[in-house]
Amino acid sequence: MIGRLRGILVSKQPPWLLVEVGGVGYELEAPMSTIYDLPATGKEVTLLTHYAVKEDSVALYGFLHESERTLFRNLQKVSGIGAKISLAVLSGVSTQDFARLVQAGDVVALTKIPGIGKKTAERIVVELRDRVDGLGVSASGLAAASNTPLDPAAEATVALQQLGYKPVEVTRLVQKVASPGDSAEAIIRKALRAALGS
Repeated sequence: MIGRLRGILVSKQPPWLLVEVGGVGYELEAPMSTIYDLPATGKEVTLLTHYAVKEDSVALYGFLHESERTLFRNLQKVSGIGAKISLAVLSGVSTQDFARLVQAGDVVALTKIPGIGKKTAERIVVELRDRVDGLGVSASGLAAASNTPLDPAAEATVALQQLGYKPVEVTRLVQKVASPGDSAEAIIRKALRAALGS
């Protein structure tokens, strides 16, 4: 098991990170809550990790805060939820707000998160209500596998589509919230807030 990494942040292309530890480069997927708070590339970073082994793949997920990793792991104990939806949850709502929604049984608000339908939201409320106490704060996860840098609006568009939003909806959201000079992270953050009505 790999529980923590400390090394140099080589690159960040949401949701992907590359961290070099002792000459070895580790690729991780991370939620946007983590990506928002990362230092600049070339700086040292310490990440808590979740190491996942499946029949045909191995994946490593990185988090700055224990509350994010705990929620990520708890979500996957709910039937029908995997890593992708767990990252979408962390990208769309803070851990604190998620805990509040679950404790309040707010199924309607939970279904606004990509990948979560009414039945899944109901299962989340039933199965996680007793596990969300004490979660801290955060929001998070996205993607672009190209090495070619995209302009911020295009990068945000790719990331939002990876979270499960439909292309037409993403285009509308990005056009609505993007301002000149915004970074991709800023556009994503504003788009997620607009999509969730907060």
